Amino acid sequence: MSIETLFNPESIAVVGASRKEGKLGRTILSNIVEGGFEGRIVPVNPNTDELLGLPCYPSLSECGQDIDLVVSAIPASGLKKLVDECPKVKARAIIVIAAGFRESGPEGALLEQELLELCHRRDLRLLGPNCLGFINTAKNLNASFAGEMPERGGVTAFSQSGALCSVMLDMAKDRHLGIAKLISIGNKADIAGVDLLAYLAQDDETKVIVGYLEDIVTGQNFIKAAEDAASRKPVIILKSGTTEAGFKATVSHTGILASADTAYGAAFKRSGVIRADTFEALYDYAAALAMQPLPKGDNIRIITNTGGPGIMTADAVELAGMKVCAAAQADSMNLNQPSISPVGPENPIEILGDVDAAHYKSAIKSAQADPAVDAILVVLAPQSVKRPAEIAKAIATSIDGVKPLLAVFMGGCASMVSHRDLINAGLPMYKSPERAVTALKGMREYAAWKQRPPRTVTRFKVNRRRVERILSRRQRTGMLQLGEVKGKDVLGAYGFHVPTGALASSADEAKEIAERIGYPVAMKIVSPDIVHKSDLGGVFLNVANREAVEDTYDLMTLKIHKKVPEARIEGVYVEKMAAKGLEVIIGMTRDPQFGPMLMFGLGGIFVEVMKDVTFHLAPITEQEAIQMLKSTRSYAMLQGRRGQDGVDIAAIASGLQRISQLTTDFPQILELDINPFIVGDFGSEPVVADARMTLAPLPGEK
Repeated sequence: MSIETLFNPESIAVVGASRKEGKLGRTILSNIVEGGFEGRIVPVNPNTDELLGLPCYPSLSECGQDIDLVVSAIPASGLKKLVDECPKVKARAIIVIAAGFRESGPEGALLEQELLELCHRRDLRLLGPNCLGFINTAKNLNASFAGEMPERGGVTAFSQSGALCSVMLDMAKDRHLGIAKLISIGNKADIAGVDLLAYLAQDDETKVIVGYLEDIVTGQNFIKAAEDAASRKPVIILKSGTTEAGFKATVSHTGILASADTAYGAAFKRSGVIRADTFEALYDYAAALAMQPLPKGDNIRIITNTGGPGIMTADAVELAGMKVCAAAQADSMNLNQPSISPVGPENPIEILGDVDAAHYKSAIKSAQADPAVDAILVVLAPQSVKRPAEIAKAIATSIDGVKPLLAVFMGGCASMVSHRDLINAGLPMYKSPERAVTALKGMREYAAWKQRPPRTVTRFKVNRRRVERILSRRQRTGMLQLGEVKGKDVLGAYGFHVPTGALASSADEAKEIAERIGYPVAMKIVSPDIVHKSDLGGVFLNVANREAVEDTYDLMTLKIHKKVPEARIEGVYVEKMAAKGLEVIIGMTRDPQFGPMLMFGLGGIFVEVMKDVTFHLAPITEQEAIQMLKSTRSYAMLQGRRGQDGVDIAAIASGLQRISQLTTDFPQILELDINPFIVGDFGSEPVVADARMTLAPLPGEK
């Protein structure tokens, strides 16, 4: 069922409309009337014949006319009777303001489910319960108790929190930022964020979508809806409640390093959602994206009236991963020296002395004409000789609509400038360089996402049947931890290079295997009860001859029996030593909402201490895999620096894609680690030196 009728009704009934000032029903009715809604308004209250000059009816079914939207301001106990009446007036949607549902506990959750099922049987779309309603400025409709009608504009905001809906309204008013719609989704029993994204993607009145969410229940549906919406217009989301780890029983590095917040970040990255870290940032992003074009690149020109703020801005730009674009010397000379001069070395451009607004316009026009400049930041700090309002107007009239232009008015300057005039002119303004740069970074990342090549996921030729046999056998026997031996069997079937090796159950057998595959060899304890072998002395490398193999076997098994006497020892795995290379870790952990999350990081201190890792949702393309590598701080080590050779980056990307294919093919794989994955120079084949996996139990088993 469409939600179009909900947001664009021709007739509204307010059930529970009250005669008393301050009551919810009275406030909602007043907001609808005073907002200027031009459709039919029908108050329902059995205790009066008239409200606010409108005929009032004792019940919905007795109003004698068709109603598109019903707004319920009655307690939860009366909702069943009201919903049963809705078909009698051909209602298509209902807003339930009342609380006391899922948010109140198990009984409330049951009541909410009953309400939802009843609405579905009556072909009603439900907004709420436990919500404030909504505002649609295009219809002059304020069907809420959130506050007075905001200025009309292109930003649509929705919130799972009713209180934050009111804050959103206040912030928009404070910034003179026009609103298309404001929607409180409350408990989102029926209409949730996914539904709103799908609807707002097609809504002509909405230019920018802003949302606050506390949870996302259907992860894959969210990604699909968000990606479609973001391909049409910016989507900015603030997601709260992300500090609790979502993977409490993890044993792999990948699972330990992941969290609920990681999963949401990966989902937003995949779908093109701009993630706001703070509530204030929602509107910092929204203002810039609603008013200015997207930057075509990372090069930022800074124009300032004093050196300190210019340097602060330059620092913020560099820390955000963008570049401070220097002005050509000829440009600096043309800007009426000595009033304009470069600050260390040619950018930011500093405007000195008692200058007028023309100097700013000149500097801006120069930046707009410079093909090397992708975006412009103008920073104005208070000085007694400056004229903030005049300069602000000059900046606003310099907007060309081609390159984004953002302004920072610091300290006292902000109070001397008309926010409304600048907003009307299309100039987003900020009180600090850091906030402006953060907004510009969001614009740049969104622009890069929109410019991404079409997603083409490579399908490798693999032995899927072999993996099916291995995994189904382990699940049937309840052996859900796959150690190195079986883990490498699975990975080998999916095209990974695994060193030649075999499991030995005695020292003599170990010597025979070593002789057959050739020295040097690696020897590793195999036990379903031991996850981190090296921590217990269960790994020996570069074992060089027969005598060493025998001694190592005896020593290793003795150590393990002493340290973990209850561990079941299956034997010792003997394999050919891999060639030297750079050790990286690649893996996967499965998020319950969003599915397989792939992980990449360098081995050793980079993953253990620095946690320099990156995540991406599967399935993954080659371009996305390479971008994962580039997003780590240690990417320079992969490329090679200071005389060190680089490694085959494409080979790592291929490994990530193969894990992506494996874990999307087999949803029973919950966790997977290849650690280390040894990578050499270009053209060499990466080697799986160690691996482990965790499987889900069969349905019905624990």
